[in-house]
Amino acid sequence: MKPFNSALFASISPCEYADALSREQFMDYGIKPLWAGMGRIAGPAFTVKCAPGDHLMLHAAIYRAQPGDIIVVQADDKFAVAGGNVCAIAQERGIAGFVIDGVIRDIAETRENKFPVFGRGVVPKPGAKKCIAPLNEPIVCGGVTVNAGDIIVADEEGIAVIPRAESEEAFSIAKARADKDSSMSLSQWQEQHREKVETTLAALGYKD
Repeated sequence: MKPFNSALFASISPCEYADALSREQFMDYGIKPLWAGMGRIAGPAFTVKCAPGDHLMLHAAIYRAQPGDIIVVQADDKFAVAGGNVCAIAQERGIAGFVIDGVIRDIAETRENKFPVFGRGVVPKPGAKKCIAPLNEPIVCGGVTVNAGDIIVADEEGIAVIPRAESEEAFSIAKARADKDSSMSLSQWQEQHREKVETTLAALGYKD
């Protein structure tokens, strides 16, 4: 497999990856950008499972993930698993962003630093540092099973989880869809769309 090219995968919207992936590979829409204007990120998943009410393993992960990785976290939404300093350290170490099935705090600092964080929201109260768990094991984040090294593509449209073994094929399919759409004017697209809609209606027996 070719080395991962984050810019290449980030050049395509999660919407285009819908042609290549099943619904089960898109995270729950409750996990979204936590500050406005956040750009699209793409990178290999570094997976973390935090025990309920605990955040130790995410804090451990920021020193173990590689530059370009996206730290993907299974947590709960009762206590914040990261704050401004943790996000700043991750950013300084080249981490591409966080995708958290849970909450953080200090969002103003993170927004000011422009560090990408996708999550369910913000809560002022932090969790504890008492529970250990293996890193880079399969987790469930936003209803999707995420394995270490899976490709994450995330923006305001949603979060796609692309199995690493399928990533080249998925990109090719998504790129073809993006190229097709960009090559057509709205009127051309409308003509094809209307023909498809009317043909489908007729086949199903619809009458005005």
